[in-house]
Amino acid sequence: MALDRRQFVSGTGLGLLAFQVGGAVSWLNPRQARAQDVPLRVLSAADARIVEALGEALVPGAAAAGLTHYIDQQLAANSVDSLLMIRYLDVPPPYAAFYKPCLASVEAAAVKMHRHPLHVLTGTQRDDVVRAIQRGNPDGWEGPPAPLFYFVLRSDAIDVVYGTAEGFAKLGIPYMAHIVPPSNW
Repeated sequence: MALDRRQFVSGTGLGLLAFQVGGAVSWLNPRQARAQDVPLRVLSAADARIVEALGEALVPGAAAAGLTHYIDQQLAANSVDSLLMIRYLDVPPPYAAFYKPCLASVEAAAVKMHRHPLHVLTGTQRDDVVRAIQRGNPDGWEGPPAPLFYFVLRSDAIDVVYGTAEGFAKLGIPYMAHIVPPSNW
């Protein structure tokens, strides 16, 4: 899917992202992409389960807001246009090389701590895993530092859940964008 800058800017200015649906470009927000079960292009089904479970533990509402589709779409897009937090931390692309080993390590930590994959753990058990990655690298961790991954994924989840006028309203904060987008995501 090749988009020129004008197409990208016009779509993202509306709070929409370009998703590949049935061979064509569709402008959807992450929540819509999740609801339409848009096929993932970079993340595997196992990765998606981990993102949904961990994202929900970090920021309630992240799964329904489409965090997995947001991250997948951004990983599939040109890295210079990425809206993922990792881009702003001077980590070199490709960004999938950051996310994928961390997701696998989170899953390994969940299994080691509670003998089950993250997505089947209780809320308290997921919180144990979150605290472990927040504090440092759990035993056997592979990939970038766990606290960095925690910060990045939490920031991405916050962006998806609260980075809109609707999200600001949920927080009771006036949305005072310099340039108000013509529509909500």
